[in-house]
Amino acid sequence: MKIKNIKVWSADLGNTKPYTIAFKTVDEVWNAFVEITLDNGITGIGAGNPSEYVTGESFEQCTRALEQQNIQFLIGRDIREINQLVAEVAQKLPKNPAARAALDIALYDAFTKYLNVPLVKYLGQKIKSMPTSNTIGIKSVTETLQEAKEYGERGFSILKIKLGKDLEEDIERLVKLREVFGKKFIIRIDANQGYNPAQTIEFYNRTKALDIELIEQPLKAKAIEETRQLPDEIRKVIAADESLLSPQNALELVTPPMATGIFNIKLMKCGGVSQALKIADIAQHAGVELFWGCNDESIVSITAALHVAFASATTKYIDLDGSLDLAKDEVVGGFILTNGVMSCSDKPGLGVERIVK
Repeated sequence: MKIKNIKVWSADLGNTKPYTIAFKTVDEVWNAFVEITLDNGITGIGAGNPSEYVTGESFEQCTRALEQQNIQFLIGRDIREINQLVAEVAQKLPKNPAARAALDIALYDAFTKYLNVPLVKYLGQKIKSMPTSNTIGIKSVTETLQEAKEYGERGFSILKIKLGKDLEEDIERLVKLREVFGKKFIIRIDANQGYNPAQTIEFYNRTKALDIELIEQPLKAKAIEETRQLPDEIRKVIAADESLLSPQNALELVTPPMATGIFNIKLMKCGGVSQALKIADIAQHAGVELFWGCNDESIVSITAALHVAFASATTKYIDLDGSLDLAKDEVVGGFILTNGVMSCSDKPGLGVERIVK
């Protein structure tokens, strides 16, 4: 069953709720799309949204990597060689994880459609459903409380609060959230590399009574040795994000003494399904919990991340809200969301269909 054609295009999906994190404000959401067509007419779709700040890959570099001369090697290849194909994608585009992810996801979608099974079933489904967090950017206390109220009304029970600009303001926002909503929400925080070790320890000690579930990437991505020196009880609730871009990074993080107790895996950081599975295996052997995250992404890649997450036995957290505030998308279908709880459909592949324009 051979690959007949590959189509690539880009689209700004827009953002109905522009937000601020520690290093930028997000209002446009450009995604690169890949559609693979097999010679029997089956199609597989993938999408990529790079984060230049995290991986060094700009959107322009992502789209250049997906130009025909760079992906031509896949034309005429047998989709049943899926493991070899995704390995070659990883080898040929080493500096373009989002471009690799788009191709990798499209290949898995086409292959599992060929098999007529959902991707999660092919990978080995361990989890049926799980609540996702919804993210609140760096905002004032009033804006934070208003957005939390809106998410609660939409059925979400978990909030991820972006912090990292000012420790006092960060703590004030969390205190007010608990004062107003009590235990209505599980609260996670993402400091986006905004703290130093002393601030991380101070934050942890001053927010203990607030029952914060986890602390995502408080220190700089390269400050792994400094992270190892934090107290054990803090390291257990730290999720590595920007410091975890590859299986090699995962191995470094689990080298004793283990730097963090949680891995945040994003397909756009590591290069797609195939590499995410390798990181998940390392985490399982090391006793590290998995937290699946995303950028602002199409339903396509969010669904792919959910399928891989639910095929991983050590998945404990998901933060796959990246498509929820898009102004539009290129596909319909994909994941199922009910009162903040995500699940996979029973449709073959990713269960997404391209919108005919």
